[in-house]
Amino acid sequence: MKRISAFALVVCLAAAPVPAQEAEKAPPDGDMTEGLSLLERGARLFMKGLADEMEPAMRKLAENVEPAMKELLRLVDDFNAYEMPEMLPNGDIIIRRKPDHPLPAPEDGQAPGGAVEL
Repeated sequence: MKRISAFALVVCLAAAPVPAQEAEKAPPDGDMTEGLSLLERGARLFMKGLADEMEPAMRKLAENVEPAMKELLRLVDDFNAYEMPEMLPNGDIIIRRKPDHPLPAPEDGQAPGGAVEL
């Protein structure tokens, strides 16, 4: 019986609230501000290094994509004249022209009605 009461006493004391120790108060603008400025500086250096490494690749990508984008803009008269792309079950993608938008005037090399002769 003495063991049970000793165990119960230990459990009750362990479950009792214990006052927290006062932590040392840091000065309001002390080490925390310095740490944040170091983190900010490190993030800036990281982003600058990343941008410096990515610049040649992005420049090459822009050079390769620019002619294709110019051709696309030449072919598409108005992006608002088209519905959202639709993917068919076989994987084909269709972009339909909205019915309330008239067809543009045919260019050289196009059949009447806007169809392209292949």
